[in-house]
Amino acid sequence: MSEHDRDVEPAEVLQHRLGLSRRRFLGAATTGVAAAAAISATAPFASAAPAAPKGALVSPAKRGIILYTVRDATGRDPQSTNLPSGFREVFKELGKIGYRQVEFAGYNQHANAPGGANLGTVEGARMLRRWLDDNGLVAQGNHGFIPSSWPLSVADRDEFKRQLEIANIIGMDHMGTGGDPSGSRYKDDWDVAADKWNAMGTIATGAGLKLYTHNHHEAYDFLLDRGPLDDQGRPTRSSGIRRLEYFLKISDPKVVWLEMDIYWAHVAQYRYKTYTAPDGSTQNDVFNPLKTVQKQTKRFPLFHAKDGDSDTSSADGYDMVPFGEGDIDYQKFFKNMGARNYHNPMYEQDNAPGDAAHPNQSLEFAAESYAAMARLRA
Repeated sequence: MSEHDRDVEPAEVLQHRLGLSRRRFLGAATTGVAAAAAISATAPFASAAPAAPKGALVSPAKRGIILYTVRDATGRDPQSTNLPSGFREVFKELGKIGYRQVEFAGYNQHANAPGGANLGTVEGARMLRRWLDDNGLVAQGNHGFIPSSWPLSVADRDEFKRQLEIANIIGMDHMGTGGDPSGSRYKDDWDVAADKWNAMGTIATGAGLKLYTHNHHEAYDFLLDRGPLDDQGRPTRSSGIRRLEYFLKISDPKVVWLEMDIYWAHVAQYRYKTYTAPDGSTQNDVFNPLKTVQKQTKRFPLFHAKDGDSDTSSADGYDMVPFGEGDIDYQKFFKNMGARNYHNPMYEQDNAPGDAAHPNQSLEFAAESYAAMARLRA
């Protein structure tokens, strides 16, 4: 949501701020609920994002963070420390830093924080929404519940719908998972995964949300989709297509979206350079994460902006570091990915939490990384 949106508060922006689907919004408007809410929606935020500097690659309204990065802070006991603890106080800190978007990694926090340990309920979602609004933050997604059953069991379908309701209350545009749609090497399993995600995506779209899947490096390994077959009838060679690129091809672009973890995509570039072709020959093919995004840029509404130092002694080829301190060329990536101001990059650093000597490290890294993201120029 831009600062201009907050000033004029058109219908679609108010709909998002209230956490309602279009159908629920229109119903509320006929009873006067939306009109009453519009008054409170114009209340000032705790702080305002600065105007975008000329040539900024990531506008202030699009600078985000996944809360997994600061999980030590949301999980701290507020009765044992003066450091920000729990969602409410962490939101305050992130708002002061300048962040305007967050992505959840579940709704759990320390039991002594306001609201208790689990805010993954309707009432908890209302609290989270209020605290986000108070600090000028918008939730863009959650790494949450994705049904394990297929076809969907009644229990899984009901829980999935409950999670969509919570996401709507919090005000999200997206809901997803922290895992790949399939962990398999084989084409048949990815065909099944696409069927499942198309079905779930249709349910999510009906609730006004975009369903997304998050990638790790294995998803960009080569798909086994050609013979000869092994003793279990499975293919042993590849046509050269990568797993997640095959998923992009066969899933419905109207109901299934992706969140590329740019770090893990670069790890895949380092790891997966050759495949065995159907004729048994070894073929070279170096993965290009940027090119994958450019081909279907609007399939990637979310990114994890995670940085890494090159390290050829590591199996991954990189070591995680705060955003802007590594060797991944984010200026080139963001400048050339297409659909300007469409994507939502979320800073992430798996190893940001500190230790006894550095108890506030994750929030310190969050501030450093925000500043680095703000410095990116076209």
